[in-house]
Amino acid sequence: MWAEDAFVYHVYPLGACAAPPTNDLCSAPVPRLDAVTERLDHIAGLGATALQLGPVFESTAHGYDTADYFTVDRRLGDDATLRHLSAEVHRRGMRLVLDGVLNHVGRDFWAFRDVRERGPASPYAGWFHLDFAGRSPYDDDFAYEGWAGHHDLVKLDVDNPQVREHLFAAVAQWIERYDVAGLRLDAADVLSADFVRALAAHARRLRDDIWLVGEMVSGDYTRLAGPGLLDGCTNYELYKSLWSAHADRNYFELAFALNRQYGPDGIYRGLRHGSFADNHDVDRVGSSVGDPAHLYPLYGLLLTVPGTPSVYYGSEWGVRGRRSADSDRQLRPAFAELVPEQPALADAIRRLARLRAEQPALRHGSYRQLHVAHEQLAFARTTADQEVVVAVNAATDWARVPLGEAGRGPFRDLMTGEVVAADGEGLPVPPMWLRAVRAA
Repeated sequence: MWAEDAFVYHVYPLGACAAPPTNDLCSAPVPRLDAVTERLDHIAGLGATALQLGPVFESTAHGYDTADYFTVDRRLGDDATLRHLSAEVHRRGMRLVLDGVLNHVGRDFWAFRDVRERGPASPYAGWFHLDFAGRSPYDDDFAYEGWAGHHDLVKLDVDNPQVREHLFAAVAQWIERYDVAGLRLDAADVLSADFVRALAAHARRLRDDIWLVGEMVSGDYTRLAGPGLLDGCTNYELYKSLWSAHADRNYFELAFALNRQYGPDGIYRGLRHGSFADNHDVDRVGSSVGDPAHLYPLYGLLLTVPGTPSVYYGSEWGVRGRRSADSDRQLRPAFAELVPEQPALADAIRRLARLRAEQPALRHGSYRQLHVAHEQLAFARTTADQEVVVAVNAATDWARVPLGEAGRGPFRDLMTGEVVAADGEGLPVPPMWLRAVRAA
């Protein structure tokens, strides 16, 4: 599958393209999505091989409150705007991944509006979880189930055959019309395994190499990922371990997570999870690590451990942002508002992306821990034909990192080309950086 070799660049278009916060659902389309198209050279130059877009279809506000699965959000443009972006993505040899928000819709979703107007007489009453003996927080003449108690997000009954037919038709349009190669399923953790299995079969009939990754914040990812299900989930366990291991100077936490997931007895070996340092829902990693210099070893790890790594727009420059109690706007700024905090970080990520692209073991290899200390971690990624040893140093000074069974070398540093050796104390690794080596 292509996702095994991919490096993904993630954009939240409604924020990045400075769209109005609410949609009047009647104005003429404005092609703000062109702002993403204009940045494709930067994205491709970073080494990304896929572009992941947050919601792009008609919605009321933030995109996860869908009004129409078949129409591009007029605040971003129209069908031609999205088709042009897709064509430009593919012209650069990249793939396109879209958000699939299939668990819930907004109150302006056409079928729910019909229920609001016609009540039990609506032919779409069975599309939702309704109680006509109650009232909603919006004073509707019925109560209904919202996602996580949010009644602006109306939960669909995805076991209803008509609902499935509608959603699957939308997925077919996205794949066929926009050449979509991957879907991130929003709120997958509250979808039934039966629905996920049916969706996966449908999508793979249309495109056998499609990458299906589900948003799952906690729990056992194998509930939704595996044969006949999704290819993987959003790896929140790794995300949390990455930033807190640096903020707390505690690589033991990260080592535990990596061994649990991908070690010799790892529970997620063979799955293709999406790995990330931050995204549109969590604090920017530049605000989480404490010392911004830690962003360099952190991204070094993200691009050398198992998973399909992604970088969230602006975070290649260490952009900061925290979620407040009532707003996530800082997490989703316009492109024009991005203020580079670490201008050199983008080049470091570019070098790491090149390293990953050039070394098959870093994309396909097994994971085996060689050494762990509070601020150092060493591991091997191994295929039948290649072994790459990675030694990471998050300390402020050079460190010698023991390589255990990998021996003392000599090794060739795969980023600098120099030949280095490990003495009795280990391989010398620069501060806040890493070495990736092979036998010389």
